[in-house]
Amino acid sequence: MNRLQERVLTHLEQIYTYLAPTQRQVLAEQLLEEMQLNDQDINTGRQPGQWNESDIYLITYADSILPADTHPSGPGSENNNVSLQSLHSFMNTHLQESISAVHILPFYPWSSDDGFAVTDYSQVDPRFGNWGHVESIAKNYQLMADLVINHCSSSHSWFQNFIDGKSPGKDYFVTASPEDDLSAVIRPRTSDLLRETDTVNGKQFVWCTFGHDQIDLNFANPEVLVAMVRIVRQYLDHGVRIFRLDAVAFVWKETGSNCLNLPQTHEIVRLLRTLVEQAASDALLITETNIPKRENLSYFGNANEAHSIYNFSLPPLLIHALITGHSRHLKNWLMSMPPAQMGTFYFNFIASHDGIGLRPAEGLLSDDELERMLTVMDKAGGEISWRASDHLTQRPYEINISLWDAMSRHADHEQEGADQWQHQRYLCAHTILLALEGIPAFYIHSLLATGNDYDRLKASGHKRHINRHRWNAQALQDGLDNPSSRHARILHDLKRLIATRRKQPAFHPNATQFTLHLGDAIFAFWRQSLDRQQSIFALNNISDQVQHVPLSEINLIDTDDWVDLITGQALDMKTADLVLAPYQSIWLSNLRP
Repeated sequence: MNRLQERVLTHLEQIYTYLAPTQRQVLAEQLLEEMQLNDQDINTGRQPGQWNESDIYLITYADSILPADTHPSGPGSENNNVSLQSLHSFMNTHLQESISAVHILPFYPWSSDDGFAVTDYSQVDPRFGNWGHVESIAKNYQLMADLVINHCSSSHSWFQNFIDGKSPGKDYFVTASPEDDLSAVIRPRTSDLLRETDTVNGKQFVWCTFGHDQIDLNFANPEVLVAMVRIVRQYLDHGVRIFRLDAVAFVWKETGSNCLNLPQTHEIVRLLRTLVEQAASDALLITETNIPKRENLSYFGNANEAHSIYNFSLPPLLIHALITGHSRHLKNWLMSMPPAQMGTFYFNFIASHDGIGLRPAEGLLSDDELERMLTVMDKAGGEISWRASDHLTQRPYEINISLWDAMSRHADHEQEGADQWQHQRYLCAHTILLALEGIPAFYIHSLLATGNDYDRLKASGHKRHINRHRWNAQALQDGLDNPSSRHARILHDLKRLIATRRKQPAFHPNATQFTLHLGDAIFAFWRQSLDRQQSIFALNNISDQVQHVPLSEINLIDTDDWVDLITGQALDMKTADLVLAPYQSIWLSNLRP
């Protein structure tokens, strides 16, 4: 037995305590065979931290940009099967110098939830393209794909086999009794947890964390783990190098618990990391755990679980700061965030295909502050989704709104429509995103300043569709060709900021970060490169009033020459105050790019 087998066995001993040692040995051999690692020992030559300041991610659906002859609001035409090609063309034309990686949201056949109810993990949905299109994108960009690990569609062959009592699938799903005490279960939906299902073995109640079309997989059955590892290997073979573990926090169930972040869940993540790292030295795991900060941080483990975690507290706190004009909560949160260990990084984002999650703001914003934020988002045209918490109470789970519209107004203003600062507020949000410790990710509709899609919301009744617009490729190009359109102006401004960020060693994802205290209206922090040669003071006026920052309050070395990287203007050290216009940002650096 080599060291890799020993390590896999160690993981399995923690997950499957009820299996005999010989059964765990057979399981370990199965997993290594599926990953094509049978004769391989531990790869000790792997160097962690294969990322730097030039890394920028794009988040998009496979059909966010449809071919020119396809109607965005329709169900799709026969020509819609090249949307992956349209996306690839858009990235090569507009983003080749701006992004290093792309997260294409589930591109597999699905029955609901815009891809997250997977009917076949092994195929590309023919409405989007084929594996050749996926592989083509992977040759130009690091490719992130979803491993929808917690559940599959009720239309998946596994679930049909469950109903028929056949393999594979007959033991693949979590079942429970309506008589079980499930009151402590935490989940992001208000639908009934259990779905009554008629099977050849009689009436059974299957577990549905996210809805009755998404049936939870039973990882207590080792066959499910083997099946999922087989899928991982296939994705690697098609060029995927970054795995987003969707809803992984819910993977393990135990009646009487909250079924969230259980020890077996963490061990499964550690096992997957061991296997993936050995199969491809440049492969990464990113956990998608939309939960409060402390629980989210636990998925780093001791730098032995996820390579990266979604920084879920950032979107609600940053948006709250920008619509209220004070950064107290954002600043307190930043000070409480531990530096990511080398070999790990924070995955920073402000907007995504989902809404603005509110669970990560719990304990950080008061109920009154959350209520005020909901009121502002409602005036901006947003929707609110709810969740079931413990003891079956309901709480707001997320705000469904485009980021462009979320940035349209100040909380204290009563005017109808957007105020005069929407564009500046929007850029300020992304300038902060680009400067923070970690790797920034841009939702495609944030790069394009896409507004609320009320037509798609009305057509589907699905609240998240308000921020899942599908662009017609020609209509989008026409908008970008018009330099006065907001889409063209925002994309131009963001690409300029991205180009500047990618040249700064002090913006390395693991470079030092220290929070500055310059008043509630100024959100500021200091970054220093790993070699300590470059310092950047990132100052952001998050209010709609001009702010003066005494130069004496910033610890500048007066023997260095300082320049604002955003404007290119050199700093006169005799200046008494730095004057920041509403929502202006300054990147004050001692080194020019």
